[in-house]
Amino acid sequence: MKAQEVASRVRRVGAQALDLVLPPRCPACKDIVRDDGRFCGTCWAELRFITPPWCKSCGLPFDVDLGADALCGACSGRAPPYATARAALRYAGAAVPVLLGFKHAGRTQLARVMAAHMTRLLPPGGSDLLVPVPLDRARLRKRGYNQAGLLCRALGKRAGLPVDVEGLVRTKPTHSTAGLSRAGRFRAAEGAFAPKGNRLAGARVLLVDDVMTTGATAEAAARALTRGGAARVDVLTFARALPEDE
Repeated sequence: MKAQEVASRVRRVGAQALDLVLPPRCPACKDIVRDDGRFCGTCWAELRFITPPWCKSCGLPFDVDLGADALCGACSGRAPPYATARAALRYAGAAVPVLLGFKHAGRTQLARVMAAHMTRLLPPGGSDLLVPVPLDRARLRKRGYNQAGLLCRALGKRAGLPVDVEGLVRTKPTHSTAGLSRAGRFRAAEGAFAPKGNRLAGARVLLVDDVMTTGATAEAAARALTRGGAARVDVLTFARALPEDE
């Protein structure tokens, strides 16, 4: 086992051990709070929940109400390969340390907190199966866990829905897309996923991830799920990075 993998596991175990012996703390700033999973007043005020009005398809929030069937410019010009995409929070304020701690600092217990906020946005038509966006093997070994997989399990437990953590696989390594243009991110994600197994056939699938930025990953993964036989694909993430938040 490589030193990076050992360090990642040590951090994760250490974080979990501290949670057992220390009082409940705010998921964002770690100040002491009354109950597990509760944000302190200051951090709660920083959370920016995404609610209607929004694009009927991709969930991009609108400043004014254009009607329940309104589409953003991107979706009206080219329909995405999923039915709907929704995110619980904007990637801003107190949501940032929660997501970064969950994703990079071994604070895996935050999956329960994040899933609690995502539950309100489950597709109204229902889902048959939850599938996480997968990591490639190298990044999974380095991090020690797939954050989308943990989030998917937590959400499935809350919603009482089955989870297939291997419904999708990565077909090429994950490289950082920081600094790439929107078009560059879509090219990088093209062909990055493939369906696996036979549980997707005819299923209404909810694709789960931690954050959406340009939507390139969600679109590539949704296409792969459709190739695997999914009858409908919806996308749900904890956060969404809007242009004004970047």
